Amino acid sequence: MSQTTNEITTAKVVVRKVNPIKDFLAGGVGGACLVITGHPLDTIKVRLQTQPKPQPGQVPLFTGTWDCATKTVAKEGFTGLYKGMGAPLIGVTPMFAVCFFGYGVGKRLQTPAGENDNYTLPQIFVAGMLSGVFTTVIMAPGERIKCLLQIQHAAHEHKYNGPVDCAKQLYREGGIRSIYRGTALTLMRDVPASGVYFASYEYLKRVLTPEGKSPSDLSAWKTLFAGGMAGIANWAVAIPPDVLKSRFQTAPSGKYSGIADVLRELIRTEGIGSLYKGIVPVMLRAFPANAACFLGYELTVKFLDYIWPHW
Repeated sequence: MSQTTNEITTAKVVVRKVNPIKDFLAGGVGGACLVITGHPLDTIKVRLQTQPKPQPGQVPLFTGTWDCATKTVAKEGFTGLYKGMGAPLIGVTPMFAVCFFGYGVGKRLQTPAGENDNYTLPQIFVAGMLSGVFTTVIMAPGERIKCLLQIQHAAHEHKYNGPVDCAKQLYREGGIRSIYRGTALTLMRDVPASGVYFASYEYLKRVLTPEGKSPSDLSAWKTLFAGGMAGIANWAVAIPPDVLKSRFQTAPSGKYSGIADVLRELIRTEGIGSLYKGIVPVMLRAFPANAACFLGYELTVKFLDYIWPHW
């Protein structure tokens, strides 16, 4: 058993050559599939992560995932679960284009002269981490805007009327620095998690590929499974920094002096378990959203390769 595992881990994984335009288009489709599929549970996750600690004798605003979902739908309608989707949806095409482009750059940087595009899983992990650096430039402001819109409840006065209005107000209040607030925490979340994301996806593709076949020929069901499990692996790493990021990005200006201050305050007031707030909706979302993402990406790549085989 250990020998088989070792062989899979150290074996070369064949991946397609990078075409930035095809990756841009395919990544945009995959990203849109991810956002549309997973945004309702992302809204629940952010609301659970950012709800205030109840006073002694009071019940929390939301007691769990299902309670948050039912209260949101009851007060705001089903569309309440899609609050803040505009910002990530608008950004998915360039973000996922940059993500997959950065992933390709990371692989190419590790390609010795004279070799084909064959990479070990550790090399794929490093390339995946680089993709996390690339996407943070786009991801950080979108995440800030998304979280601020998601925590607006029907019972509260709305400060922002949508993504554009939110961005304008943030810029007026603190300039570009306010829009990019939480960038360091976004990096802390996305760099290691992206490495795990791509490495686990490529690993599972190889495991699921019959002998003598190419991973690119996997069935839709196997692609869905590999993508969904990669999403779960990604969030298993990302959830603690994501909680810190949500708190920091939605807190009033000046409340926290930095990342360490957010961590200290959270553990002091709510305990170490608070770093995993929202993990239920995260994991419920991770599988279908990332399964849809990778399937959308792979199908679009195959379509583009079919209509432009030599491009």
